[in-house]
Amino acid sequence: MNLYNEYIKEIEERKGQGLHPKPIDSAELLSEIIAQIKDTNNPNRNECLSFFIYNTLPGTTSAAGKKAYFLKDIILGKEIVNEITPAFALELLSHMKGGTSIEVLLDLALGSDVAIAKQASDVLKTQVYLYDADTARLQEAYTNGNPVAKEILESYAKAEFFTKLPEIAEEIKVVTFIAGEGDISTDLLSPGNQAHSRSDRELHGKCMITPQAQEEIKALQAQHPDKSVMLIAEKGTMGVGSSRMSGVNNVALWTGKQASPYIPFVNIAPIVGGTNGISPIFLTTVDVTGGIGIDLKNWVKKVDGNGTLVRDENGDPILEQAYSVATGTVLTINTKTKKLYNGDQELIDVSRSFTPQKMEFIKAGGSYAIVFGKKIQTFACKVLGIDIPTVFAPSKEVSHAGQGLTAVEKIFNRNAVGTTPGKILHAGSDVRVEVNIVGSQDTTGLMTAQELESMAAKVISPIVDGAYQSGCHTASVWDKKAQANIPKLMKFMNDFGLITARDPKGVYHAMTDVIHKVLNDITIDDWAIIIGGDSHTRMSKGVAFGADSGTVALALATGEASMPIPESVKVTFKGAMKEYMDFRDVVHATQAQMLHKFGGENVFQGRIIEVHIGTLTADQSFTFTDWSAEMKAKASICISEDETLIQSLEIAKGRIQIMIDKGMDNSKQVLKGLIDKANKRIAEIKSGEKPALRPDANAKYYAEVEIDLDQIAEPMIADPDVNNKDVSKRYTHDTIRPLSFYGGDKKVDLGFIGSCMVHKGDMKILAQMLKNIEKQQGKVEFKAPLVVAPPTYNIVDELKAEGDWEVLQKYSGFEFDDNAPKAAARTEYENMLYLERPGCNLCMGNQEKASKGDTVMATSTRLFQGRVVEDTAEKKGESLLSSTPVVVLSTILGRTPSIEEYKQAVEGINLTKFAPSHKLLVG
Repeated sequence: MNLYNEYIKEIEERKGQGLHPKPIDSAELLSEIIAQIKDTNNPNRNECLSFFIYNTLPGTTSAAGKKAYFLKDIILGKEIVNEITPAFALELLSHMKGGTSIEVLLDLALGSDVAIAKQASDVLKTQVYLYDADTARLQEAYTNGNPVAKEILESYAKAEFFTKLPEIAEEIKVVTFIAGEGDISTDLLSPGNQAHSRSDRELHGKCMITPQAQEEIKALQAQHPDKSVMLIAEKGTMGVGSSRMSGVNNVALWTGKQASPYIPFVNIAPIVGGTNGISPIFLTTVDVTGGIGIDLKNWVKKVDGNGTLVRDENGDPILEQAYSVATGTVLTINTKTKKLYNGDQELIDVSRSFTPQKMEFIKAGGSYAIVFGKKIQTFACKVLGIDIPTVFAPSKEVSHAGQGLTAVEKIFNRNAVGTTPGKILHAGSDVRVEVNIVGSQDTTGLMTAQELESMAAKVISPIVDGAYQSGCHTASVWDKKAQANIPKLMKFMNDFGLITARDPKGVYHAMTDVIHKVLNDITIDDWAIIIGGDSHTRMSKGVAFGADSGTVALALATGEASMPIPESVKVTFKGAMKEYMDFRDVVHATQAQMLHKFGGENVFQGRIIEVHIGTLTADQSFTFTDWSAEMKAKASICISEDETLIQSLEIAKGRIQIMIDKGMDNSKQVLKGLIDKANKRIAEIKSGEKPALRPDANAKYYAEVEIDLDQIAEPMIADPDVNNKDVSKRYTHDTIRPLSFYGGDKKVDLGFIGSCMVHKGDMKILAQMLKNIEKQQGKVEFKAPLVVAPPTYNIVDELKAEGDWEVLQKYSGFEFDDNAPKAAARTEYENMLYLERPGCNLCMGNQEKASKGDTVMATSTRLFQGRVVEDTAEKKGESLLSSTPVVVLSTILGRTPSIEEYKQAVEGINLTKFAPSHKLLVG
């Protein structure tokens, strides 16, 4: 009983942390537990019964398989356990969500014992997580005349697994809790520096917001036991930033309800709200858990008697309160009238939170059950040879005669499944689409693996063209946490059918490339749909959606995703870039000019940015699409010229071939298949058979923005504005300031060049600037540390071949060594250049950070509080985001440069340039 004794020892250790026993996923451990259950005189028997019944993970974990088989033996009378009757054993099987439990239920339902078959079939009628092997058994039994199989199929055809569920309560009482003022980042709900614990749900739950907030939530629950606590972003958007399922899991853990009494620490049905609504990615995750997300609109822009916006001294609109949601306010959500009330007072219409589809998610306890339920209903009707009865709300199909299609509308129409044949769909339509590329990153990957196990999936869907599991978020430090988690993750995903950054067999060299860069390379079709487990899944070919780990798991398992076709905002350009400007400045200026044009309203939020970029390759234009996450857009699509797209595809082919040469392809030759598809796409473009994706000339947009490049006269910096008197305007990414704002004297404590926002050109800019500075000053001397993390190994190899890496080595004081990776995070930095391993590094904030209270100048994406740098009692840490040249010069000077210093430093350097296309990029 070695494993059991070790488990008991671990339980004692967890008690010291205020934690319950960790849920069991190991068949070996459960075997020892079952042996002690069978031994009626065993002193540990009662404890083992509790572990078996209440603390074993379901789905396709090895423990779930062992549990299902033991329950089968109890039902058949082969084993006698007084505390687990055959009826209770069937109940336990009903909560195990697929995998071996379905195999066992089918064995029983299709077996010779009539009474047991009836009982097992009644349980099967409630299950939806069936895969091809399961449905094939049902179909074969039905074909052979088995009456139980017929009865099960008839139940599935009527969708009784859904119709017999309890109806949603007409009134849902909530008590409010203000999680914070301004945008609530998922970093507050699930901090990046605690990413290692995400798969341990109870442990990870302890990091949500603060211990004080957790106590306040518990006090509200004690005071209002009949109400749900609604977490609110006051004067902001709830769930901005990353896609984290762990954030929603934590909210559900503290405020939701238990999904099953036999599955530990898996809660559902959280209720969240925000003055400005819910971040699109976060809202999708809320849907996964059967929760509710409400756009509260409890603060509105003040207008004068003429209807003109009233602004403050900074030119920002003044807000006035429409109604209060202060912590402790009791509100009523009426799901029938779809209104929010305070007592008898109607506050707002919340019908967008209760569409027919969302009502189904709430009733079923999450969107997965609906997705799988529809599939099993379709299967049953096909086998029975009958029409599909209308049970689920029909998908909303919006079609406007004579109206053209935006780029995203074209992509969704091409990839849609189950829609009315021949019908052209526009924005607002609810669509199920096939997914081409899927990405899983390493800090959410363990949760994705858990989701795959819980939905009983064993192999990647054949519909998916390619999928990749990264190792970038844990690249900086190969510590004990990473060593414990990552090899296990890589093996699981490799076995499942993904291309993995680390080889479980240890044959090819570990590749810790930033996931978004790899996905951008393996996307070889501008008509593709990409789903990735990170909010920066924003490819510059096709349309890519960052998603929670559950949606990623669903895409891997089924090859599909469901969502409404989003509205689009068209972005075009005029004028010309100044010689000393970098494309990163254009990206920031786009946000600033858009906000100015629309009076502070972010028209990008929740929509597709269709950017007519034309002349930039996918590597460079990714800087724009990547930043669209910070613009709060749903996604972004680049409209390219034919020649530019061909060039991008050739670059992608070359990099995929390098992956093949390293030995990363699998037995199905997925990577080779991607090269073949790229060649096919290039041939289509060259022949004119199918030019690069373009919208129709008569497409309809929510808004159109033309960016004036002539107005961009100096570098543009995204500022967290940490000392703004209006707390709601801190850490928003919306404060974009020109370099001159800082007067050339703002102290910079550390610089960072890296993350998904940079490309090969940025590394070459760095090398050129260092050479220039040495030429001008006779030496290169840093007055602040400069941390450099190239996004990919391919880029490092290309820089070595072109001589730039040698330049960086010359000026560096540290260079990564894959043969001796760091085992601990760096806590102090010297004033020198650090050449770090490819990966996320400081941008992620889960392993290494700047010193507390530092002012950081970075090329990365995140400026949220505590992400890259934490506060001290005396000074707030701040992460200012800018172009590579600004970062380099800031570390050389130890302060922000003046515009004159900047111009001199970049003179003669090949910055990332952009010129608007002179071609009409419409179809």
